[in-house]
Amino acid sequence: MRLSRYFLPVLKETPSEAQIVSHRYMLRAGMIKQQSAGIYSWLPLGFKVLRKIENIVHEEQIRAGHIPMLMPTIQSADLWRESGRYDGYGEEMLRMQDRHGRDMLFSPTAEEMITDIFRANVNSYKDLPLTMYQIQWKFRDEIRPRFGVMRGREFYMKDGYNFDLTKEDALHAYNRHLVSYLRTYERMGLQAIPMRADSGPIGGDYTHEFLVLAETGESEVFYDSEVTDLTFGDRDIDYDNVAQCQGVMDEFTSRYARTDETHDAAAFDKVPEARRRVARGIEVGQIFYFGTTYSDKLGATVVDKDQNQVPVHMGSHGIGVSRLLGAIIEASHDDKGIIWPEGVTPFHCGIVNLKQGDAEADAACEALYQQLTNAGLEPLYDDRNERAGGKFATMDLIGLPWRITVGPRGLKNGVVELTCRRTGESEELAPEATVAKVIKTFEPHRVHGL
Repeated sequence: MRLSRYFLPVLKETPSEAQIVSHRYMLRAGMIKQQSAGIYSWLPLGFKVLRKIENIVHEEQIRAGHIPMLMPTIQSADLWRESGRYDGYGEEMLRMQDRHGRDMLFSPTAEEMITDIFRANVNSYKDLPLTMYQIQWKFRDEIRPRFGVMRGREFYMKDGYNFDLTKEDALHAYNRHLVSYLRTYERMGLQAIPMRADSGPIGGDYTHEFLVLAETGESEVFYDSEVTDLTFGDRDIDYDNVAQCQGVMDEFTSRYARTDETHDAAAFDKVPEARRRVARGIEVGQIFYFGTTYSDKLGATVVDKDQNQVPVHMGSHGIGVSRLLGAIIEASHDDKGIIWPEGVTPFHCGIVNLKQGDAEADAACEALYQQLTNAGLEPLYDDRNERAGGKFATMDLIGLPWRITVGPRGLKNGVVELTCRRTGESEELAPEATVAKVIKTFEPHRVHGL
């Protein structure tokens, strides 16, 4: 993409309504525009990152054996009355009527709908286990939406639902989701710590939230500092292997880590004092096992091996796709702007032409642009006739991991400048070597072909 042809409405001043870093930088970088309280338009740069995050979520869900689908945002109130949640969910649910006077709602979650789909189509244990998921817009009418996409009313979310014959099978699905989530977050450059949490209106006895540590987090968290030393890495996990998935669950949840809602002061005091930490965290996902809560109420049963009609065991699993974008910025920025991890960056690198109109500089930039594009990368070429300082400021603000600076002086010596956004370090390389280094940097982040 050439910046002269792109829609990137950057702002020099910070809007007064922006209270936290991610909200400030998303507005200043022209990623979002508020349409009403807690509801945003996603402008091209923000939409591009949203899609990058969504693709990683899809890839890791499919890797784990989960099946993508799509359900409507508007649901009938009848299903929610059947489960008993219509009146109990509270004012966060946006209720409405269609022209025929039928009660409808804008989906805050979809346990009822997916259970209805299951009960209408599955009746034998032979069709289990089954896990389906969607990435879809949700709406919860927050009383005080704030912090941009971190606590909006409309949000983009992955919600998945497993159906299993027994509790043991369903707890394996729970572990399988924990494993897939750890891999998902690390691919986005995040360390998301699984913490014992409260189930809230979803219900259930087993639940973990995944939290990214940040000063602006809405939750107070208590944890053993050893959990921050854990990484999932490039492990080859067989998602059908019960013992292997349980091993990862034990490894990542055996140390104390809880949100304020489930904090146990006595248990926390048993952690060595030097390792006790109290901080703030941003929730970016949650997994639940709630047994037969919904299958009992909605009649989701299958025939087992003994020809008995039994309710299926269920769980649900969410990832806040749009919220993740804000969380990544909260975890990765400096006073100049965003610093995108390589896995989710909207463009792989920026090309800055220091002397637009100079024949040699223009030709060198075009060659770099084509070579990177031909290698399957997406460069953003700042070909505007602007001052160098303004171009650098824009690149720092939008946070691309690498910047290639091209000018007549360097070209006379056969070099361009390659700058790492995270470290600020620059080196002079021949154009061919620059392209090769950028390509090599992104090799681990290529699509996995799933």
